Amino acid sequence: MTVRHFYLAMAVAGTLIPWAFFGAFFAQNGLNIPLFLHSLFVNGPAAGFSADVLLSILVFWVWSWRDARKLQIRRWWLVLPASFLVGLSLSLPLYLWLREDR
Repeated sequence: MTVRHFYLAMAVAGTLIPWAFFGAFFAQNGLNIPLFLHSLFVNGPAAGFSADVLLSILVFWVWSWRDARKLQIRRWWLVLPASFLVGLSLSLPLYLWLREDR
């Protein structure tokens, strides 16, 4: 397995695993986005993990944007919807996969 295949496999796993949890939440609560966002910060541990991931995504966006400009990586912008629709577990391996393709 090449590192590029590894990044692609992690992007797939990084989509499926979080969406197993998100899907269960939305199946139980409907498409209640305010409740979903509130649930991210419902208690101390959840808030800590959520804050950690959100700050990490921000740092990743800045780094990957600068890196993509320097290395002329096309389709960098794909990390933005990946981050919003899934999270860092998709956007990071997706970017690394794009980076290997240059």
